[in-house]
Amino acid sequence: MLLVDQIVELEAERIVGIKNVTANEPFFAGHFPDFPVMPGVLIVEAMAQTAGVLVLKTIADRDKKLVLLVSIENARFRKPVVPGDRLRIEMSVLKRRTDVAKMAGRATVEGVVVAEAEVMCKLAEKTDPAA
Repeated sequence: MLLVDQIVELEAERIVGIKNVTANEPFFAGHFPDFPVMPGVLIVEAMAQTAGVLVLKTIADRDKKLVLLVSIENARFRKPVVPGDRLRIEMSVLKRRTDVAKMAGRATVEGVVVAEAEVMCKLAEKTDPAA
């Protein structure tokens, strides 16, 4: 499931992505039926997906790689994200090695911080599941 609609800024050590949160998102049916709120775990997933774009940007053979989320630290959720919100996700590199990157980020709605987290991503080889 893709949780990033657009990349609006892309630098060597920083990236900004956008998620337009719409009322027809499938998770709103059960979270919560009378008060739709984007699950925090999906906000962190959107942050990790944004970070993954930055990680893959510098890899020559990116079509042969996967970016896997290996850790989440210091996740904080400040305000609910609801239908109609435009989630702005800003991620910056804290540490980077050849196959691992640790990034810190925050998600905002109209300039107000709604979530913060540090994520670590690891590159892995794509393999043929039929093999």
